[in-house]
Amino acid sequence: MSISAKTVMELRKKTGVGMMDCKKALQETNGDMEAAINYLREKGISKAEKKEGRITSEGLVFAKSSEDEKTGCLLEINSETDFVAKNEEFQNFGKKMTELILDNNVKSIAELNNLKIDGKSVQETLKELIAKIGENISLRRFIKAEAPGFVSIYIHMGGKIGVLVGVEGEDNPENREKANDIAMHTAAMAPVYFDQSDVTEEDIKKEKEIMRKQLLEEGKPEKIIDKILIGKMRKFYEENCLLQQKFVKDDKITVLQYAGDMKVLFAHRFKVGEGLEKKEEDFAAEVAAQIKS
Repeated sequence: MSISAKTVMELRKKTGVGMMDCKKALQETNGDMEAAINYLREKGISKAEKKEGRITSEGLVFAKSSEDEKTGCLLEINSETDFVAKNEEFQNFGKKMTELILDNNVKSIAELNNLKIDGKSVQETLKELIAKIGENISLRRFIKAEAPGFVSIYIHMGGKIGVLVGVEGEDNPENREKANDIAMHTAAMAPVYFDQSDVTEEDIKKEKEIMRKQLLEEGKPEKIIDKILIGKMRKFYEENCLLQQKFVKDDKITVLQYAGDMKVLFAHRFKVGEGLEKKEEDFAAEVAAQIKS
C-alpha cells in the first residue's frame, strides 16, 4: 500500500517517532492512523523494556510546594546522560510527577507508577518517554513532607541538588528569608544528620573508636584521650549535624542560633546520583556499541 509523505509527517508529529518507523507503522496498519499510533506504542514499549537495565546516574531533582506552601516534595529522576536531563519533555515529565505526588497520598515509587496521567499510568507514560528519547529513565526516589508553619524549597546547580525545609513559626518575610538561607546552607554543606540527637549510639561508638586509634597513633597518652574525645566529638557534631553546623553566612553562629524563634523541623537534601554506580565506558566503545545496535 502506498503511504503519502503527508500522512507519514502527520504520524511523526503526533508521536515524535522517526520517519522510517512511522512509514513502516502505516504500512503495517494499512494507513490507519490510530492503529499506527498503537503499533508504535507497542513497538516503543518493547524498546523501552530493553533499555531498562542501563545504569542511570545522571538526571535532575525536581521540587514543588502546595498552594498554601505547607507541603512540599522532592523527586529525583535519573537518566543515562546529562544531555537527556536537559530535554524539555524529560523536564515536563518531572514537573507533572511532582504535581501528582502533591495531589495524591503516595508512599512509594510503586504507588506513584500506578497513578494515571493523561489517561495512562505513570509507568506506561515513562516507558513511552524512554522509547521516544532513546535512553533509560528511572523514577528513583521522592519525599513529601508538611510543616505547620511553611515549607521552603531550593534547587541548586540547575537541578543537581534539591532541598526541602519545613519550619514552625510565623509566615513572614523574615522567617521566609531564614528558611531559604537554611535551605541554601543545607545544599552547600551537605549535613549527614539533622540534629545532634539523631546520631545513633552505634555511630558515636564507631567515631570514637576511629578517633581513639588516631590519637594513639599520634602518641597521645591513654589517660588524656577521653578528655580529647569530648572536644573531637563536639567538632564532629559541628561538621555533620545541620542544626549544630556553623552557619555558612556567619560562622560565628550555628544554624540553630540563626533560626532563632523559628523552629526548623526538617531539612531533606537530594543530590542527583548519590550512591549510584557511575557508568564508565570509553568513547570508542560507546560509538562501537551504537553502530552494532
